[in-house]
Amino acid sequence: AALALLCGSVAAVVVWKWLGKRQIQKKMEEARRTRDEGVKKMAKAVQQFREQVPSVQTDAILSLPLLELAGRLQEGSLSPRTVLYTYIEKALEVTQQTNCLRHFIPECEEQLQEIQHQKEKGLLYGVPVSIKDHIGHKGHLSTCGLVQCLSTLMQEDSVLVKVLKKQGAIPFAMTNVPQSLFNYDCSNPIFGQTLNPFNHQKSPGGSSGGEGALIAAGGSILGIGSDIGGSIRLPASFCGLCGLKPTAERLSVCCTHFLNVDVCSCPTPVPCALGPMARDVDSLALCMKALLCQEMFQLDPTVPPIPFDEEVYSSSAPLRVGYYDTDGYFPLPPCMRRALWETKGALQAAGHELVPFSPPRIHYVMNELFLKTFFADGGRAWLDVFTGDTVDPSLKPQVNYCKIPRLGKKLLALILKPLQFFLLLKLKNVATISTCRSVKEMWNHHHQLEAYRTEFISRWRELQLDVVLCPVLGPAFTTGYPGKLLTAISSTMLYNVLNFPAGVVSVTTVTEADEEELKLYQGYCDDPWDQTLKQAVAGAVGLPVAVQCVALPWQEEMCLRLMKEVETLSQKK
Repeated sequence: AALALLCGSVAAVVVWKWLGKRQIQKKMEEARRTRDEGVKKMAKAVQQFREQVPSVQTDAILSLPLLELAGRLQEGSLSPRTVLYTYIEKALEVTQQTNCLRHFIPECEEQLQEIQHQKEKGLLYGVPVSIKDHIGHKGHLSTCGLVQCLSTLMQEDSVLVKVLKKQGAIPFAMTNVPQSLFNYDCSNPIFGQTLNPFNHQKSPGGSSGGEGALIAAGGSILGIGSDIGGSIRLPASFCGLCGLKPTAERLSVCCTHFLNVDVCSCPTPVPCALGPMARDVDSLALCMKALLCQEMFQLDPTVPPIPFDEEVYSSSAPLRVGYYDTDGYFPLPPCMRRALWETKGALQAAGHELVPFSPPRIHYVMNELFLKTFFADGGRAWLDVFTGDTVDPSLKPQVNYCKIPRLGKKLLALILKPLQFFLLLKLKNVATISTCRSVKEMWNHHHQLEAYRTEFISRWRELQLDVVLCPVLGPAFTTGYPGKLLTAISSTMLYNVLNFPAGVVSVTTVTEADEEELKLYQGYCDDPWDQTLKQAVAGAVGLPVAVQCVALPWQEEMCLRLMKEVETLSQKK
């Protein structure tokens, strides 16, 4: 009887698990069906527009830089309707190739009518804009690639979307993201893997990877992403775009969701920042100018009322630029360091003063400050978001690690410690993440973050720097590899910890010579992590190579100024 009861209990558990998985599968299928129906409706709307206006010069419109497009929309030589449907048609083509869209926004047609009745044309009048999945838009999901988020529609637009609309922009699409946003690949079990438009074996980066792929392939002229560890800058690097992570509080994050929580209601010592992504630096500057307006400051009083300083951005005064080609934590591929040195030389030749700069204690920043912020509870809050969900393959190593009991993690660290010092450093995120075991420890952690920011700013001030030029991770990784190399993003993570504005601009491409030099790459100790990085970036000839530009907090205009200078010099070259 006992055996029969045990067998019956086991059978019941198996059936219960099967039913749970089946329910998850149904929810995911329904989400994909809804997306596909939206795509068909938009394709039909484009076809109807084509029949009504058969003479549209699609290529001419798509080739216009944002400043020129905005100017022609303002003067009336191009109509918002023509531009919108031209970009929707291109986005349909791009998502078919790269799977970059999560959903079209059908209300874009209502916004098209709305802007006709605005008293004044905003700075982004008639400009189609794409937004990242988790930026709230009324009547739409904010999924973060999670099944548990598939049942709650946003009740209102995020502040940022409201301001975009006030400035005449037309949000028309929401783009794909990695599951939980905690990955710099772009894959989730619901909507699948997004591909790099330049090479479908490669990732577009993440977590704003859908934006990166869509803009790089010409399906959007301006996008809004978010960045908490490099999520704007890495897709910009992988896809050859310009992307800006502002000081976190410079733009409102209200009604933007991270791990199913409104970012506004969940402050963190390493905050999430929203920022623009586009094909050139002037587009980023125009977007920032449009967003930093009275509407933003009134809707979200926590945003400092600091309008965009055009004088700083347009200045031609020589800059004092700090630079470094490695942070000493994770050595980057040869092409990224080449790009840095070429850019440094070009800036020097243009009359700017270049000063060697060394960021302090990066191992401490990565292992103690950044990872401890996100895994202060040992990863339990992060694990909770996967309850009743299918974990994406790219996240399974991290999820499985977080499930190991604390004692098991300590034993794992002890086993690995004798193997190799550098191995341990790179495994810090896998085997020895510190947790905050008390409120006192948490307060102390916050104090350590502030103390490090003070130390970094002091070093910056001692050298009297205006800006810093430094590397960014790249070129584009082969899909699946970002999940294996979380600590490779130290180059971007640093400026989230510091909460400095940082932007990425593409300056060159991977050459055959770079690829040959990569074969000799050994990193610091030719360990499995260095070898994994080598495999991740191999086969990248022709792909974009970028650099990173940084300024002090609240000096986005200065950051953009350096980005513009770098862009201009790289185009001349």
